[in-house]
Amino acid sequence: MTFASKRKRPKEKDVSARGDVFDRELEDLAQELRWREWMGRIEAVLFASATPVGREDLSRVVGQGASVDMLIEDIQVELVGRSYELAEVAGGWMLRTKTQFADAIRAAAELGDQTLAFTENEMGVLCAIAYYQPIDRAGLKDIFGKDVSRDLLARLRFKDLIASGPRAPRPGAPHTFVTTETFLVVFDLPSLRDLPDFT
Repeated sequence: MTFASKRKRPKEKDVSARGDVFDRELEDLAQELRWREWMGRIEAVLFASATPVGREDLSRVVGQGASVDMLIEDIQVELVGRSYELAEVAGGWMLRTKTQFADAIRAAAELGDQTLAFTENEMGVLCAIAYYQPIDRAGLKDIFGKDVSRDLLARLRFKDLIASGPRAPRPGAPHTFVTTETFLVVFDLPSLRDLPDFT
């Protein structure tokens, strides 16, 4: 082993696009202040993101020894009496308004959720895709006993609730449909494994 390999390597520091050094470790702060700063950073990242943020991404704004899960738990405790919460959705974390305030939000902002209002047929097809994905139109026809219109599928795709999956192993290799991350967010599911059981 050479002398050079025995020397301690300096800690790597993150450099932003502007060339500034981003101090993840915050070693100049007392432990309690460091922890509060890390909580604030995680909350800021989640607040700025419209989609769920994974642990790996959140770990980039805190020190190497910090537990993202413990920081999240502490943030959740602080938000208990607030109108919004920190929830695990679609394999990541996001801030969202608590469901008990949905009517107040709609009343104040007239958010009729036109883009996410579902007809009975749309909801039925979306459920079939969620439980049987990847599934093609022929598979949907087997479930419903009739063809599912391309317009209905296009509406679900427009709402970013479904996407194209792998080709089906049928003659002509038709496209299949799968649900998206947006589907998990809209229906408040951490993953597809959390779909309700049905009999």
